[in-house]
Amino acid sequence: MDTTSLHEQTLAKATELLRDRFGFSDFHRGQQEVIERLLAGQSAAAVFPTGGGKSLCYQLPALLFDGVTLVVSPLISLMKDQIDALTARQIDAARLDHSLSEEDYGRTLERARQGQLRLLYVSPERFNNERFRESLQSMQVALMAIDEAHCISEWGHNFRPDYLKLPHYARSANVQRILALTATATPAVLNDICRQFEIAPENAIRTGFYRENLALHFVPIDNNSRDGTLSQLLKQQPPGPTIVYVTQQRTAEQLAGQLADEQFAARAYHAGLDADTRASLQDWFMQSDEAVMVATIAFGMGIDKANIRYVYHYNLPKCLEGYAQEIGRAGRDGLMSSCCLLANPADRVVLENFVYGDTPSLQAINDFVREVFAHPTEFEMSHYDVSFRCDIRILVVQTLLTYLQADGWLEAGTPRYAEYRFQPQHPSVKILGKFSGERREFLASLFRQARQARTWFHIDLQQATQRLKTTRDRIVRALDYLAQQGDIQLKASGLRHRYRCLRKPTAPAELSLELHEKMTARETAELERIDQVLALIQSDGCQTKRLGAHFGEPLGADCGHCTWCLNGHEQLKLPDMPRPAIDASVVRNAKALVSEHTVLQQDVRNVAKFLCGLTSPRLQREKLTRHPLFGSLSHVPFAQVVAEF
Repeated sequence: MDTTSLHEQTLAKATELLRDRFGFSDFHRGQQEVIERLLAGQSAAAVFPTGGGKSLCYQLPALLFDGVTLVVSPLISLMKDQIDALTARQIDAARLDHSLSEEDYGRTLERARQGQLRLLYVSPERFNNERFRESLQSMQVALMAIDEAHCISEWGHNFRPDYLKLPHYARSANVQRILALTATATPAVLNDICRQFEIAPENAIRTGFYRENLALHFVPIDNNSRDGTLSQLLKQQPPGPTIVYVTQQRTAEQLAGQLADEQFAARAYHAGLDADTRASLQDWFMQSDEAVMVATIAFGMGIDKANIRYVYHYNLPKCLEGYAQEIGRAGRDGLMSSCCLLANPADRVVLENFVYGDTPSLQAINDFVREVFAHPTEFEMSHYDVSFRCDIRILVVQTLLTYLQADGWLEAGTPRYAEYRFQPQHPSVKILGKFSGERREFLASLFRQARQARTWFHIDLQQATQRLKTTRDRIVRALDYLAQQGDIQLKASGLRHRYRCLRKPTAPAELSLELHEKMTARETAELERIDQVLALIQSDGCQTKRLGAHFGEPLGADCGHCTWCLNGHEQLKLPDMPRPAIDASVVRNAKALVSEHTVLQQDVRNVAKFLCGLTSPRLQREKLTRHPLFGSLSHVPFAQVVAEF
C-alpha cells in the first residue's frame, strides 16, 4: 500500500473515531490540520482560542498510536475533568499527582509501561521525580502533548522555568512527536515555542482569535460605584452561568458574600481553599444554570462548560493574554455571550505591587551569585534552601538559574531526591524470600542501610551508594520495583537539583548587576502589560480589532459589538487615579522598625515590599508578615512608597 493510501485510511479512521467515540460530525477549524501532521509523524503547534477544541487534537490521535500519549498540564482540574470525560467514553486515561496513594501511583505507572493506558496526564513538575523519569525510559511515548505551551517562552506572560526542561526530557525519553498547545500566543511567543520544541513553522496551526458571539464591554467605574454597578448589571441580564474574576482571595470571599446576600447564587473560589472544597465548588458550577462563581484566576482553566453566558472582570486583568483566556470561557456553545470589564485605574496599584514583589534586591542577587559559585564544579542544591537564605522567591530563584544556564555559566543535571523512605507491607524475610543469589544479598544489604523511625524506614542514598559500592540508579530501581510489587510503600523527599559549573565569574559583582538588570527588565515588561490593558479599554477604535492585532490576527472590519462600536465610536475616558496620602505615623513607625531589622536596611525596596504587603522568605522568617505595619500601605503605589523612604 502506498503512503497516500495509508494516509487516507488513517484519516478515515480518525473521522470515524470523531463520530463514534467523541460524538462530533465534523472537526472544528484547525483540528484536522493538526491531527494530520501528528498522524504523519510530525510535531505540531496549535494556537486555538479558549474553547477551540485543543484537547481533541491529542485525545483522538492517542487512540490511533502505538504507545501512550503523555499530556503535560499545570492544571489538576483539567486533568480530572478530561480523565472523567475520557473514562465515560471508555478510553483508558489516568493521571499522576500528589493525591494518589503510593499503591495507585505504582499501578498507574505500570499500566503505562505495559501499554494499557492511552493517555497519561502529568504536571511539568513531575519530571523532577527521578522515579517517574526512570519509568519513562521503559514507556513507548508516541506523543507528548504540552498544554499552556506559552509558559516555555520568556516573551510570554506566564514564563515557567520548569517548561524549559521539557524539550530535553522529550528527547531523552525518545518521544516520537510533540504537540504544543496554547490559547494565548503572540507571534514572538509562537516563534519561541516552535524553536524550542523543534516544530517546523509550517506545522504551527493558528486559528482566528476572533469569536463573533463574544461582546466585549468596558465600563469605567471608581471604588465607590464598583459594587453597585456589578449588582445592577447582574440584575439587568437574564440568569445564566457567570464567572466574576477578581484579583485577590479576600475580594472573592467578600464579594461572593455580598452577592449571596442579594439573593444571587454566588460562591467564592480561589487557591487558598483546600482541594476537596475546590472540587465541590467546581462540580456545583458545572451543574448549575444560574451559578455566579466569584473567583481568582485559579478558576476556569480546563472548565468545559459550554453555556457560560457572562464573564465579568471586577478588577483589571494583569495582561491581555490573561484577559483573552478568561473571556474565552464564555459562549463555547456559539450563542451570544457578554464579557464585561469594570475599568477602575486604581486596580493598577495592586497589579503593580504584585510585579514589584517578584524583583529581588541587588543585595539578594549578590548573595545568590556568591552561594552558587562557592560550590565545586559538580554540585547539588535545594532551590528552597537558596530561596530562604538569599531572600528571593522560589520561582525567581529558578528563573535566575535558568538565566545562568542560558548564558553558559551552568549546566543542569537531572534533579534527584536526597532521601527515600519506605514502609514494608510484609516482613523482610518474606520479601527477601522472593529473590536469590546476588539480588537477595543486595536487597538485604540495602535494608541494613535503612534507619527506622516510627513506621517508616529512611535511606540516605548518597551514604548507601558509598557503603554498598553500587550506583544510585540501581538503588532507586530496586526500591521502585519493590513498590511496584506491593512489598513496600515508597516516598521520596529532599529534592536536590544537580548542576555543573562551566565557568566561574571573575567579577561576581558585574554578573550580579547583569542578573538584576534582567529582572528589572522583566519587571518593566510586566508593567507594560498592565498598560496594554488600559490602552485596550481606552482605544480610539474597535476594541475587538485591537485585541486581535495584539495576537497577530488583524480583523478586516470593526466587530460591531464592542463598547467602542456600540457607543458611536466614542473613546472611553477612565477616572483619574488619585495619589493617596501616606500617613505620617506609618512613616515614623516604619523608620523605627527599619533600625531593628537588617532585611529592611539592605534595600529601600524591601521596606516598600513590607509596607505594601508583599511577602519574601526573610520577611516571613523574621515574622515581619505578622507585624501590624505589614501591608499598611497596600493601597499606595509601590514607587510612591519607595520615594517616601
